[in-house]
Amino acid sequence: MITEKHSIPQKASYVERPLTIEITGFKSQKNTFSDLFPADLETLLAELHTSFESERQTLLAARIEKQNRYDAGEVPRFKKDHPSRKTGWKVAPIPADLQDRRVEITGPVSNTKMVINMLNPNQDGVRACMAMLDFEDSMGPTWKNVICGIENVIGVANLNLTYEQPAEAGGAPKLYKLDPVNMAHPMVRVRGLHLAEKNVLINGTPISAGLFDLATNAFHTAKNFLKSGKTPKFYVPKCEHYLEARWWNQLFRGIEDFLGLVNGTLKVTFLIETLPAAFQMEEILFEIRERACGLNGGRWDKIFSDIKTLKMHKDRVLADRSTIDMTKPWMDNYAKHLIKICHKRGAYAMGGMSAFTPGQDAELRKIQTEKVIADKCREASIGHDGCWVSHPYFVTHAKEQFKKTNQLDVMHADQPSEPELLPEGVGPKTIEGLRQNIRVGIAYQQGWDQELGCISFENLMEDLATLEISRVQVWQWLHHKIRLDDGTPVTEELVRRLFNEELQTIIEQEKITSSDHVRQYREAKNKIQEIYLQKELNHFFTT
Repeated sequence: MITEKHSIPQKASYVERPLTIEITGFKSQKNTFSDLFPADLETLLAELHTSFESERQTLLAARIEKQNRYDAGEVPRFKKDHPSRKTGWKVAPIPADLQDRRVEITGPVSNTKMVINMLNPNQDGVRACMAMLDFEDSMGPTWKNVICGIENVIGVANLNLTYEQPAEAGGAPKLYKLDPVNMAHPMVRVRGLHLAEKNVLINGTPISAGLFDLATNAFHTAKNFLKSGKTPKFYVPKCEHYLEARWWNQLFRGIEDFLGLVNGTLKVTFLIETLPAAFQMEEILFEIRERACGLNGGRWDKIFSDIKTLKMHKDRVLADRSTIDMTKPWMDNYAKHLIKICHKRGAYAMGGMSAFTPGQDAELRKIQTEKVIADKCREASIGHDGCWVSHPYFVTHAKEQFKKTNQLDVMHADQPSEPELLPEGVGPKTIEGLRQNIRVGIAYQQGWDQELGCISFENLMEDLATLEISRVQVWQWLHHKIRLDDGTPVTEELVRRLFNEELQTIIEQEKITSSDHVRQYREAKNKIQEIYLQKELNHFFTT
């Protein structure tokens, strides 16, 4: 393995001894090692790691301690003693290029063609308002993908990102390039607090993946975005409470100080996609108020967190994944509470993802479009300022549902200040629900083995969040030995049998005939089956 290893000169305010940084080598057709990791960036990474890693480990340990209390019977509750409860405060003014967020499209930042298609107008000539370039749930976090993602963000900031699709038989290569005149505003989602980047070591310790993503992308692009009149915009995922939000805000501030930027220059939207965070929306927004431009209701990760957080609570075992939508009382309360908190404080309240990939069949596409329209119409009707889609095809239909640039005037004054946000253990638990969770696991693992973080499967975009729902739901049903609605007990033997049956279903419905391809799926089935059947539930698939 090739590594670049340098001794980093340190400021006295950070450490009293020299630091060594090691960055795994890589093959890149666009940049040299020194282009992507100049000495100043290495210094920044080393200084930030020294300043923030200890507190990150403390926060991660606190997560485990809190989860142990939930496992013992506690449930998340609202805080009553935080400065956010005082009246009068607002988030900092929202920049002009963040005031229209009616539709945001998301996808893996490592896929150059996809990045260009997300940013450019779609087949109707309609572009998304924002394109969230994702280092997290939709990107397989290989080092190659991470490096490619950084290079793509740099290309977006410089307006020179291109992709040449190889020629097919009898055809010519196709060139994809950005439309700089009519382009969505780029945002970057970094990886979560819990993840480490093992390819960057500071004194032998892996750096925080989110810190690495944020610092590296800001270093390379923030000033270029500002020169072209654009705000450097970020998304932060998986936050659980206000102390984690404070850690992130201080990290943003440290990067701004190093780059000589005014505090609050780097703007951020936090995803409220964990059950504990749903009870601390106002506290989280308060901690990031100098740079906050909104909160986002990440529905799929939220369902995953609902199950994971309360996994030992037998009275809250959730129903089939396909039946849990935003009309469920606790999900509806969660969305409206987010809108109320954001609008009260002058921030935007973003809705969730419609995870369809357009089907090839015209009738199926029509049904999908109708479902996207209904979902986005509902989000607009309750006061969201915008939403997410996973494919350019749906941008037009989603955008049409949001008649105004924003809905900051929707306050939900009739909503209680502490609504019921705990999930309810009611609804169908079926053999088909179990089969679907297993099929998703096999298909996702096969994609993951090919370095993919999201896959199109059964006309849905399955990313890490939906894999996590499937994984933890099977674990929870097994742990509590539930009986399905037809009386069938969920046992390890049943799950193993269904894994074999659903592997065959996938092979048949996907028309897989290549022996190598069949082998890949069989290996994926064996891997993910053992993960599903672990006696102790891992907090995250990625760890």
